This record gives sequence, C-alpha cells and structure tokens, in this order.
Amino acid sequence: MARVPFGISRLDSIIDGGAPPGSVVLLTGEAGAGAREFLHTSAAMNGLYHGDRDAFELHYGDVEAGAEPPPEVHYVSFTADREHLAQELAYTMDEDLVRSAVEHIHFRDLSPEYFQLSPIPREWYAGEAQSVSDLATRERLESALSALGDYLGEHAPGNLVIVDSITDLVAAVSDDMTWSDIALLMKGIQKAAYDWGGLILLLVQQETLEPTELGHLMDAASGTMQFEWESGGSKRTRTMFVKEFRGVLSRLEDENIIRFETEVHEAGFDVSGVRKIR
Repeated sequence: MARVPFGISRLDSIIDGGAPPGSVVLLTGEAGAGAREFLHTSAAMNGLYHGDRDAFELHYGDVEAGAEPPPEVHYVSFTADREHLAQELAYTMDEDLVRSAVEHIHFRDLSPEYFQLSPIPREWYAGEAQSVSDLATRERLESALSALGDYLGEHAPGNLVIVDSITDLVAAVSDDMTWSDIALLMKGIQKAAYDWGGLILLLVQQETLEPTELGHLMDAASGTMQFEWESGGSKRTRTMFVKEFRGVLSRLEDENIIRFETEVHEAGFDVSGVRKIR
C-alpha cells in the first residue's frame, strides 16, 4: 500500500514519502514548539493537494514515488468550529493557501458532546441558549468518546484524520469519563487503524500528563513525535525528534538522523535542517 504523506515536504522525502498506512501518530512536546503547527500544516497541505494542485506543487513539491495523498482530510475538534480552525490555520500559513485548502478539509465539531455535562453555558458552544422546554425534552447526547469513535469508524478508512486534541479529553476526566476510558479508546483506535489503512494524528500537550499517562498514549500509538525548544545564547530553536515509529524510525537510523531542526513560514511547518550522528 502507498505511504500517506504527512504534508511536511522535507520530512516526507526522508522517510520514503510519509507514514505507513494504518499509522496512529502522537504529536507531543513543549508548548509552542511546533506540534500544533505540524498538525495544521498536515491538514492544509493534504487539503491543498485537492484544492489547488499548482499551489501544492509550488510549496510542497512532487509527491514521492510510492506515496499517495489521502482522498479525504478530516479534522476533529472538541472545542472549536470550522471558522475557528480557518483562523488558526491562517496564523500558521499564508491566507491564500488556507482558503484553497480549507474547502477540502472535512470538519467535525464535537463541542456539544464535549461540553454537555459541564457548567459552560450552552450558547457559548452551540450558538443558542437552552430554554426550559429544551431542558425537559432534549435527550442527552452520546459522550465525546463515543462520538469520536463513531466518527473515526465512518471516516478514518483510507483517509487522514486529525484529532485536536487529546489534551481536551484529559481536561474532562471525571466520574463520567475516566482516564481508563481514554486509554482504552486509544488502544481501540490503534487496533482498528491497521484495517483502516489511513493516517491518524493525535495532538497532546505534554505538560498536562503524568509520565505514566503519556506512556499509555505512546504505547497505543504507532509512532510518537516529540517537539521541543532549544536555547543557544539569545536564540531559541524549534526541534523535533522521532521517539518511536514503526516503519519510520529504522529509516532515520539508516540515515543516522537523530533530530530535526524546524521552522514555521508562509507554507506552514517545515524541516529546516537535520542533525546526524557524527
């Protein structure tokens, strides 16, 4: 099966075109170090492939032999809507690229399921207040975890699905949703993803997790990419390294690559250099 491009041109070229089909990849690290920008660029570039092929080839280049962009790009959020996503993408990339890409990104807003049991006023996430009659007649929605599972089951096969973010689920741990529920869902996604054959990217903020919890998520993923800040004198540099990744890490080891230096420019997140074992 053809590899699924991440949409990060230089990274894809190094790892034979992208991720092996059926991969579940965890993006984690320090705040602002590039994980979210990686996520946004992956969604936008794969969307741009279908929305404006000339712009895609200008900013990404040629797709590697043995790789094939997914037919659909799906972006799942627990706290934001499509307009918010478009705005966030514009912070990362050139607005013209975003306009061409966003029409080919299928967006699923799970905020009604996510916030339904919280004290957050309904008009904040649903756009309308809840009346007394609504309280009496409105049925409870399925849980955010169940809604995510249902959405993945329907749309993940063969496609790129981005989940933004597992951090939101961690923040919602309660009697109704325990950490065990989250860990089990991640294990289920890993098992199903092998048959789905697409690519699933999961974002999580490292600072929100205990080491054991992060270990559970890493164990339930095919690969983990770690994003960090490095300081040297008066300059800070974003870096990324592949902590583990079946089918990819061996390729980096063959090339003696231990860390990527990264940057964010008008075409989004990119690899600016590699560090090798000397």
